[in-house]
Amino acid sequence: MNEDAIESTESGMDLLQLVVFQLGEEEFGVDVMQVKEIIRMPSITRIPQAPDYVKGVINLRGKINVVINLAKRFGQDSKEIDEHSRIIVVEVDTNEIGMIVDSVSEVKRIPRSDVEPAPAIITSKISEDYLRGVGKVDDRLLILLNLEKVLTGKEVEEISAIENSSNTE
Repeated sequence: MNEDAIESTESGMDLLQLVVFQLGEEEFGVDVMQVKEIIRMPSITRIPQAPDYVKGVINLRGKINVVINLAKRFGQDSKEIDEHSRIIVVEVDTNEIGMIVDSVSEVKRIPRSDVEPAPAIITSKISEDYLRGVGKVDDRLLILLNLEKVLTGKEVEEISAIENSSNTE
């Protein structure tokens, strides 16, 4: 984890700072230090023969970014794009990747001590490899994603190749 995302309070308690978003019925959190920006849905250009979870590419201030449908990546049905849908642009390794989510609600700080391993009910829906754990926030549970594991190294290389070929055209 990026040490910059950890803050200390007067009591010395470590806090995780997370961007909270919805995907289907679930709430997820990702490390705020991996989030480059959150944007409204632009026009997305499809890529022929790309994996089904790759929605396409967008031009973000002159740089081409691959956009993935996170729900499809997790093997879930994705809802129709609406006015609440957002793309969270994240940095994975040295690549910027856009992730389509249903909505983004807040940036939340939670004590590291409130994060536990994901229970079986969650890992039965989403691969345990993608998860960092589950954070308790008031009466809610946030599923914490491990972005380095959401896409394999090979998939990140393929996405990087798509971006590079699109950026040189």
